[in-house]
Amino acid sequence: MNTMAALALTQNLRFTPTPPLKTLRQHQRPNPKTLKITASSSSRLSGRKLRAAVIGGGPAGSSAAEALAAGGVETYLFERSPSTAKPCGGAIPLCMIDEFSIPLHLIDRHVTRMKIISPSNLTVDFGSKTLKSHEYIPMLRREVLDSFLRSRAQSNGANFITGLVTDIEVPDSYSSKPYVIHHTVNNCKRSLAVDLIVGADGANSKVAKIIDAGNYSCAIAFQERIKLPDEKMEYYHNLAEMYVGDDVSPDFYAWVFPKCDHVAVGTGTVCAKQNIKGYQRGIRERVREKIKGGKVIKVEAHPIPEHPRPRRVRGRVALVGDAAGYVTKCSGEGIYFAAKSGKMCGEAIVKASEGGEKMVSEEDLKREYLREWDKKYANTFRFLDLLQRVFYGSDVGREALVELCGDEYVQRMTFDSYLYKKLASGHRWDDLKMVLNTFGTFMRCKVVGREMEALRLSAKRVLF
Repeated sequence: MNTMAALALTQNLRFTPTPPLKTLRQHQRPNPKTLKITASSSSRLSGRKLRAAVIGGGPAGSSAAEALAAGGVETYLFERSPSTAKPCGGAIPLCMIDEFSIPLHLIDRHVTRMKIISPSNLTVDFGSKTLKSHEYIPMLRREVLDSFLRSRAQSNGANFITGLVTDIEVPDSYSSKPYVIHHTVNNCKRSLAVDLIVGADGANSKVAKIIDAGNYSCAIAFQERIKLPDEKMEYYHNLAEMYVGDDVSPDFYAWVFPKCDHVAVGTGTVCAKQNIKGYQRGIRERVREKIKGGKVIKVEAHPIPEHPRPRRVRGRVALVGDAAGYVTKCSGEGIYFAAKSGKMCGEAIVKASEGGEKMVSEEDLKREYLREWDKKYANTFRFLDLLQRVFYGSDVGREALVELCGDEYVQRMTFDSYLYKKLASGHRWDDLKMVLNTFGTFMRCKVVGREMEALRLSAKRVLF
């Protein structure tokens, strides 16, 4: 790909593309600080296309870059380390395969059974009776998925830059002057001027810090990839396990997820990050016999956002994926929402810019991207946040969670919502019975107080 140097723009916005950076001598490179743009926001561009930088090459960034490039926007996708990937359980909803055209050969495992194990080792088989014959939970490796999505973005016209973004020059508010992205490629300093930025650079987002997007709480996920003997691996052929209890996490769950030739064994926590290795020892102890003889082939840890940032759009900068805080409570799901937010943001920019022909403004980004995202998913995030506080706060609540998961109707509604990312269409009386059974379980498990009342009101809004 030709990595372009900074735009040389005239007062009327006509420009002359520069040669690839690697062919330029130092004195030939245009100085991005001298760029001038006099057009007002949302004005039609003359002689050029809208130029966008996407920082971060995971599912969020790659999906945004693909949508932008395919829609006519001149797009640059930055990723500092394409060979590495975020530690991740690797589960995606079934609908993502069709929605994002994920090739089936990328899927490592077709999980058709899940076991949920309580603190007292009460075990519920989740899915063996409720999944339909064609349904399963796809399991894949992030390094495989990320590489595929980046390559597809490039094939749609995105310019891929393997480089580290070191700084971003932000223009004055309400100015349509360019953002200047300073970065290094092979230890050489480079600069690129762009009209807008999509920040997809994870929980520790540099883009979010630069636009003062506000802080948020982060969990830490810790995971070991363990290669098992063949007979042990066969047990996890189509099975994933979730463990809950104070021994594995004070506010989340631990997992054993099957991959191509190994399992991922991990846990996460928000309130006790300093003890994460102790909780990892806890999950290893719970599954000791099942992973006996296994060899650890990789150890991974990564921050996971716990809620959306206070500001996700500022100026002509939009945040997506983990950078925006789009990881659901209760399940910790992030891959789908990362890719979906990137795609929605990219498509929103294409729409607002009329295929890259017009400048966009902060209001355009808020109207076409942020409001549409919140309208579609804000209530889902709030409800799952509430469920996590109710069920994961104590071993009593966790026992209640596992007991409820034994109900086949609860399983069917859960799978319909997870696999297809839409509110499951249930039966009114079965829904009412499920709510009553839930409250009965809460009472038996002594889960009372404000969380119970909030859940009642939220469930009423969702079901009726």
